[in-house]
Amino acid sequence: MEADALKSTGDELREHLARKHRAREGALALSRDVIRFSANAIRAVHRKDFAAAETLVEQARANLRQAEAVLSDHPDIYHAGFIHDCAKEFVEASCTLALIARRPLPTPQDLSVQPATYLNGLAETIGELRRHLLDSLREGDMGECERSLTLMGDIYDVLITMDFPEAITAGLRRNTDAMRSILERTRGDFTTAYVQQQLRAKLEEFAQRSDLER
Repeated sequence: MEADALKSTGDELREHLARKHRAREGALALSRDVIRFSANAIRAVHRKDFAAAETLVEQARANLRQAEAVLSDHPDIYHAGFIHDCAKEFVEASCTLALIARRPLPTPQDLSVQPATYLNGLAETIGELRRHLLDSLREGDMGECERSLTLMGDIYDVLITMDFPEAITAGLRRNTDAMRSILERTRGDFTTAYVQQQLRAKLEEFAQRSDLER
């Protein structure tokens, strides 16, 4: 009888672990799709193809919701880290689209993500805003450069107020430090370009005035 009971318990545990394994594998595949759709959405934003970016963001959202549903009975796997990572990429794509396309910034409630996930995703938009600023600089759009730099500073100003342990913020402090470096480097690049543009404008003005005086 004891052997039968042990075999029955073993069968139950094996089936439980098999279900858990299937859920994990399914959620991992979905999480990879979330990351892929989010990365493609960001690339579309930088091409200014906002309609395509929005479609890709919605695909990322759908896959994220599906992954969460798959793990609804397995909270230990849900909190293993890979759901947080792909959700962070989804937040980054959503916020990058909103900021560059001049749309309202989505909230954590809009995206149905945890506060720490949202903050880390928002932090990484600073890097995308730098890329957008440099693209705008090459196009000679100094006004858009200034807007991007202001947004980067505003995001950083929010991030540095989140003075909580890393276990609460999922590594936000380290992420914030990295974004500060990006912000400072971008501010220096923009200042140099702005001064050069002003100097060039003065030289052109001087040259035109000299031609008129001849």
